[in-house]
Amino acid sequence: MTTKPKPLSPCPELTSECAKVKEIIQNNNKFVITSHVNPDGDSLGCELALARFLKKLKKSVVILNHNDTPAFYKFLDTNSELVKFNPDYHQKIILNADVIFIVDTNQPDRLRSLEPVVVQSKSTKVIIDHHLDADDFADFYLLDEDATSTAEILYNLLVSIDSSIIDHDIAQPLYTAIMTDTGSFRFPRTDTETHHIIADLLQYDVDPTAVYSQVYESWSLGRMRLLGEALDSLKTEYGGKLAYMVCIQKMFEATGTTEVETDNFTNYPMSIEGVQVGLLFNELDDGIKISFRSKGDIPINELAKEFSGGGHKNAAGARLFNVKLDDIVKEVIKKARKYLQ
Repeated sequence: MTTKPKPLSPCPELTSECAKVKEIIQNNNKFVITSHVNPDGDSLGCELALARFLKKLKKSVVILNHNDTPAFYKFLDTNSELVKFNPDYHQKIILNADVIFIVDTNQPDRLRSLEPVVVQSKSTKVIIDHHLDADDFADFYLLDEDATSTAEILYNLLVSIDSSIIDHDIAQPLYTAIMTDTGSFRFPRTDTETHHIIADLLQYDVDPTAVYSQVYESWSLGRMRLLGEALDSLKTEYGGKLAYMVCIQKMFEATGTTEVETDNFTNYPMSIEGVQVGLLFNELDDGIKISFRSKGDIPINELAKEFSGGGHKNAAGARLFNVKLDDIVKEVIKKARKYLQ
């Protein structure tokens, strides 16, 4: 028999902000939840946990994303709650919503196909996020740049509203979100608060082994072959302080994969002894996606900003359009030099 868990007290720094979001939830009925292009474990976990919490409050909720859900996260969505945005069917839903929750991003262009209608909507827009440099386009911001993940902020919010509502179906996506965004609890911001939250979530019969296996041990053969080709492209610069990989369109085509399946590929260049900065370049149909990683005090988000990107101090990203891959690789590597220690 499972003992009923005793939730933690919400983060005191967010108490007043949580109270405001609670008021917004109480006073409205129709909600849309969305997140950034190519959703990851944190964004998807937050969307599902928040949607299920709102449904228990008898609210109408729709989750809409620019992309399909990656296969290795579909175990969280057995009832197909995550929906790919189709303007013909969903534009009216966004325009008629009382509230739009935007989780795990604070930049409207990161919503891609949803951006125009979200910006146009008169709905109250609430952002829940842990990234730097928020754009001024929403009505209310629940932000904590020191949080390990957006899920950590969301956990504090849900506990402050009504902890008795939290159950396995809410705890599992929150656990998955925090696990993935902390690199399985090894990234620098992981602290006692993070582990206290995880300890609470585990009391709702979340299976850590099963979650890890679903996310990290359920790769397709094509994805494994893509990794092999990406590793074959790996090069170093500046005496081994910078390492980078390049995935071109032919590699995706040959392996039957997409850029989504390069998630966590940046771990490999960062695993090389002496590497301070790791980069991953993905060639897309319409441009280039760059993933930036760094160790210690290197503010890799500042390098990302030089290419109209952003993110965290040690993890950031950028997307560029109408550019040549070879030119961008050379330019990024050249500008990275001043960040190396």
